[in-house]
Amino acid sequence: MIVSSSTLIQIADLEVGKHFYWEVLGLSLHGQVFLVSWLVIFLVVGASLLGTSSITEVPRGIWQNAMEAVVEYVQDIAKSQIGKDFKEWVPFIGSLFLFIFVSNWLGALVPWKLIHLPEGELAAPTNDINTTISLALLTSATYFYGGIKKKGFSYFGKYLQPTPILLPINILEDFTKPLSLSFRLFGNVLADELTISVLTLLVPVLIPLPIMILGLFAGSIQALIFATLAAAYIGESVEGHH
Repeated sequence: MIVSSSTLIQIADLEVGKHFYWEVLGLSLHGQVFLVSWLVIFLVVGASLLGTSSITEVPRGIWQNAMEAVVEYVQDIAKSQIGKDFKEWVPFIGSLFLFIFVSNWLGALVPWKLIHLPEGELAAPTNDINTTISLALLTSATYFYGGIKKKGFSYFGKYLQPTPILLPINILEDFTKPLSLSFRLFGNVLADELTISVLTLLVPVLIPLPIMILGLFAGSIQALIFATLAAAYIGESVEGHH
């Protein structure tokens, strides 16, 4: 295969972490993350409205069947990890799963880095470490809320078990578990987008397709892992089992 010098220059121009900023109340916000996040939210909400606009007792049409399949799938995740009180956590687990799932699929299917902007670059929301860490912190806040709601402030007694000496380690563990998920999610999505962008520049037609298919599979697995472990952490805080 012969690669032209112009293609090599294009590949060299691919950069990571370029942003365009919105200045709001003295804060610098990553504009491209908000734009693509709104696109993801629009797609998820749009699909939900299509799936629930004409509900029938016996599911009819692709949208209602698809949405019911997603709801049942998320319910199975929540029930297996949380137990009998799983229903109140289905909306959170489902929202988390769908946001990551759609974001990852957009990252695998769309060569965002080839869309040139005057400043910065477009990318899947999960391509930005701030997004994945925010999801991790939201998960942490949720299972703290679940534990306190179920057990009151006695929930924090777990940090003194089996001995008060382990207090700093127990506290650190509660934050490192979801944060490790956020770094894994960020790394996989970023690597997949870069691979697709480079292969699209080199061989624009056929070669990127297997990588895209692999990216779809990997993105789906990442969404499942994040949602399942988030449900498991909530289950631990609510039921107190490990």
